Amino acid sequence: MIIGIGTDICDISRIESSINKFGQKFIDKTFTLHEQEYCKSKSASASFFAKRFAAKEAVAKALATSSSGALSWLDVEVHNDPSGRPQAILHRGALERLKAKTPGDSNSFVHLTLSDDYPYAIAYAIIESRKI
Repeated sequence: MIIGIGTDICDISRIESSINKFGQKFIDKTFTLHEQEYCKSKSASASFFAKRFAAKEAVAKALATSSSGALSWLDVEVHNDPSGRPQAILHRGALERLKAKTPGDSNSFVHLTLSDDYPYAIAYAIIESRKI
C-alpha cells in the first residue's frame, strides 16, 4: 500500500549559486558529511548536490501530514547502493514521521529516483507499506 508520494524539481544553477554565495555554511546546513564527500568527488558537483536537495524535498513531501512541520535538511540522507540506485536514509524527525505513518502490522520502504538534465534536477519518492 502506498502511504506517501512526493516529487521535487530543482534548478541546478540555484544550488550552485547558494554554494558560491554561502560556501561551506550552506553545504553543512543542507547535506550530511557522506553526501558532501560523494558530491564533491564528482566533476559536476552542483548537479549531484541539486539531486540530493530535490530528494530531501520529495521525501519530506511524501512524509508530510496536514499537521506536520518542517524537517531538518539532515533528517533525510541520500546514499547510492553498489549499482548506483539512490536510497533515502531517514534520521531523527523523518524516521519518527515514517514510524507514525506506518501501520503497526507493516514495514515501510522508501523508493527514490533521481534524474537531471541541466538546468534541472528532479526527484520522486514513494513510501510503501507492506504487511509483515
